[in-house]
Amino acid sequence: MKKELSFVLNYALTKGIQIHPDAFKILDDITDVKKLERIIKEVVKEKTKQKLFQINQNDLETYLGIKDDPNLQNEMRILSDPTQKITSGEGVKGYNALFSSRFNKLKRIISDRPESKMIKSISVVKTTKLENDVYVCGLVTTRDIERNVTKLLLEDPTGSFEGIIFDEELQKSAGTLLIDQFVMARVTTSKNSGLIIKDLILPDIPDQKINKSESEVYAVFLSDLHIGSKYFMEEELIEFVNWLSSPDAVARKIRFILIGGDVVDGVGIYPNQNKELICQTIEEQLQKAENLLDKIPKNIKIIIMPGNHDPGRRALPQPAIPRKYNSGLWERENIEMVGNPALISLNGVKVLMFHGQSIDDIVKTTPGLSYDRPTDVMKSLLRARHLSPVYGSSTPIAPEMEDLLVIEDIPDIFHVGHVHKAQLGMYKGILLVNSGSWQKQTPFQASVGMIPNPGLAIIVNLKTFQIFHENYNSNLNNILQS
Repeated sequence: MKKELSFVLNYALTKGIQIHPDAFKILDDITDVKKLERIIKEVVKEKTKQKLFQINQNDLETYLGIKDDPNLQNEMRILSDPTQKITSGEGVKGYNALFSSRFNKLKRIISDRPESKMIKSISVVKTTKLENDVYVCGLVTTRDIERNVTKLLLEDPTGSFEGIIFDEELQKSAGTLLIDQFVMARVTTSKNSGLIIKDLILPDIPDQKINKSESEVYAVFLSDLHIGSKYFMEEELIEFVNWLSSPDAVARKIRFILIGGDVVDGVGIYPNQNKELICQTIEEQLQKAENLLDKIPKNIKIIIMPGNHDPGRRALPQPAIPRKYNSGLWERENIEMVGNPALISLNGVKVLMFHGQSIDDIVKTTPGLSYDRPTDVMKSLLRARHLSPVYGSSTPIAPEMEDLLVIEDIPDIFHVGHVHKAQLGMYKGILLVNSGSWQKQTPFQASVGMIPNPGLAIIVNLKTFQIFHENYNSNLNNILQS
């Protein structure tokens, strides 16, 4: 008997546990000594906990991923996906429909508040002398600060008005408003017949009970792989994929992987990009992606959404990556292709996936927000109940007849990527995950002083919401922010 197997047998016996001959054959095939020792210690620990005193073939097959653990659920349902809903309008008519849809959806959301019973249209407020305070709803068109006075221009389907804010605390709140976001304002008439804003109420997220999985399974959150780029961390991602097949106690319970966009680096996304590519066509890049993802165990379901580097429509909302570029991804049983954004149920846990293009516009237009803390921007989106409120900036928004970017259903987990900064946060019980990237710092990022923290696999226990992470970056300063 090999020395390593003698250790295994003796260790189990000292703990009062026997090994069945069929199980022993499986252990005999494992050549890595450290792996063998880890396996026997973890299996013995589990059997002791169960008060069972024999390790059989089934125990090892389940542990090693040779056989599925029947106690682990892996129910995945798509609750919302824009791919089949896209019905773009044309020109001014289309954008009128889009903003009317946004206004009406958000007004319905805020109508649960008691103040909503006092809502008046802007046209009524402008033409009536107000004896008492009233409420109006509108989209924030502009936000100006002049000599310690903040002015907001609000617009609804009946017109627009400029309201003045004098209260210092309320001015701070107004300063955090996103351009084009929906807000309810309490207004009164001033002595000179102008309108004073005395309070601001956002649609926001109400307190609620969080859904959790009955089964203790894990989900992995990834984004921004940028496959095809010479800065793509291919070796590190392969190491992570290999780990998924290992006997590690966490790896064995992973049943979902969510990829939040920018699967590939794309072609022609920015000037001279071809000089930074190792795969010069979209088809090559997606084939490489397919080959890598094919190494993931088939009992793990993979959900893939597009980002701004992936092929297909660039404007939000984005349909799933078109089948014509790589039918293999669409045909694999354990891969689900969805659009951007998408709402997914994992064993009842609602995950809102959004690539995060709108972060660019919000950082540019909102004081106090930055790329270094993406979860702060994610909180602003949840408060606004909209994924891309700013119109007319760098994020293209299509003139859809229905605004599919309104956050109507409240998620349990909000998953975003795009900025290559892995960070965790919480907001009113919602777990915020910005899953970073698998692309090393690019020359452009270096030129603007942007320091990504790539190579982090964020893993969430869907039963307890405990968070783990695997770091595949050799840089010791590469940490998961929270």
